[in-house]
Amino acid sequence: MTPHTTGTRVPSGSGWLVCLTLTTFAIGTDDLVIAGLLPEIARDLGIGVGAAGQLVTVFSITYAVAAPPLAVATARLPRRALLLGGLAVFALLNLATAFSPGYSALMALRVLTALVAATLTPAAFSMAAGLSGPERTGRAMGAVAAGLTVSLVLGVPTGTVLGALFGWRSAFVFVALFSLAVLAASALLLPGLSGQRGSGIREQVRQLGRPAVLTCVAGTVVGAGCGYMAYTYVAPVTRDLTGAHGAALAPLIAVAGLFGALGTVVCGRATDRWGADRVLLAAFGGTVAACALLAALGAWAGGAVPVWVLALVLALWGFAAWGFAPPMTARVLALAGDAGTEAVALNTSGLYAGVALAGAVGGAAAGYGGTGVAVAATVTGVVALALMAVSVRLFPTGSPSGGAVRRVGADHEGGRDAHR
Repeated sequence: MTPHTTGTRVPSGSGWLVCLTLTTFAIGTDDLVIAGLLPEIARDLGIGVGAAGQLVTVFSITYAVAAPPLAVATARLPRRALLLGGLAVFALLNLATAFSPGYSALMALRVLTALVAATLTPAAFSMAAGLSGPERTGRAMGAVAAGLTVSLVLGVPTGTVLGALFGWRSAFVFVALFSLAVLAASALLLPGLSGQRGSGIREQVRQLGRPAVLTCVAGTVVGAGCGYMAYTYVAPVTRDLTGAHGAALAPLIAVAGLFGALGTVVCGRATDRWGADRVLLAAFGGTVAACALLAALGAWAGGAVPVWVLALVLALWGFAAWGFAPPMTARVLALAGDAGTEAVALNTSGLYAGVALAGAVGGAAAGYGGTGVAVAATVTGVVALALMAVSVRLFPTGSPSGGAVRRVGADHEGGRDAHR
C-alpha cells in the first residue's frame, strides 16, 4: 500500500474520534493528576513539596521544548502506527512511574512521559483533521480538545481519590491501565492514515516560520496566559471575592471544568459553521469579559460576592478559556499548509508557554490579592485579543466553505481510505 491513496471517503461511525478523545483524556489525566498528589509523593520519597512540584515543571518544560522537533521528526510516519506505538510506550512509562524507586528515577520518567505526550497530542489533533470531512473539522477538533478538558473534571479527581486511598502510585497504575484500554480500542477502530508526504525538514521548518503561523502561536501564548491565570490562582481569587476557601474550591473547579468541556464542543461546532477566525475572537473576548467581571467584583464587592455568582463567572470563564482550543487548532492547521502536524505541536508548545506566563505574571499580581490576579489576567487578555485581531486581519483563513479552511485536512486527504 502506498503512503497516500487517492480518495476522500471519511470513515463511517465515530469510534475513531472517540479513541482520539480518550487518548487526550489519558494524556491530560497524566499531566494534571500529579499536582494533587504532591504531598503524598513528598512524604513517600522524603523530599519537600517544592521539590515534588518540580515534577510538574519538568513535564511542562519538556513538552513545550520537545513538541515541535518531535512533530517534524515523526511527520512522515503513518498516523495510526504512531498513535498505537505511542500509547503503548505511554502506558509502560506510567506503569514504570508507579514502581519508581526514588526521586531521580521519577524525574527521569516524567521527562520521558512528556516526550511521548508531546508526540501523541499533536498527532491526535492532526489525525482528527485528516479523517474528518472539511465541513466537520471544527467539531472533530472540539471532541479531541474535550478529552483534555474532561480529564480535569473526571480523570484528575479519580486519580487523586485513588492516590488518597491507595497511595500516589495507584494513580499512575490507573493511567497505565486506562491507556492500555484505549490502545486496544484504537487498534480495532482507528483507520489507517499515512504521514505527511513531499516536503522535507527544511521546508517544514520554513512553513512554521511564516508570520501567519507565528502570530497565531503568539496569540495562543498570551491568550493561555490570560485564561490559565484565573485557574492557577483560583484559590486566592475565591478567598478574596467570597471569603470561602478549602472545600468550596472543589465545586467551583468542577463548574469551570464542566463548562470548559461544553465550550470545546460548542466552539468546535461553531467553527464549522462560522469559521475559525470569528469563533476564536469570540472565545478570546469571552475570556477577557470573565476576567474583567472577576476584577470588577473584587473591586466593588470585596469579600461579599455570593459563591453562586462567582460560579456563574467561572462558568463563562471555563466555556471561553477552554473553548478557544478548537478554533485555534483549526486556524493554525489552515495556515500551516503541509506542516499541519508540526504547527499543532508548535501551538501546543505555545499553550504550555502560556501556562508558564500565567504562573509568573499571576504570581507577581497575587501580592495584591485575588483582585490583583483578575486585573492582571484582564490586561493580559486584552493584549491577546488585540494580537489575535491583528493576526486574523492580516492572515484570514476564510469562511467554512472557503479554500483556506479546506486546507486543514489537505495534507492528509489522500490517506483517508488507507484502512488497516
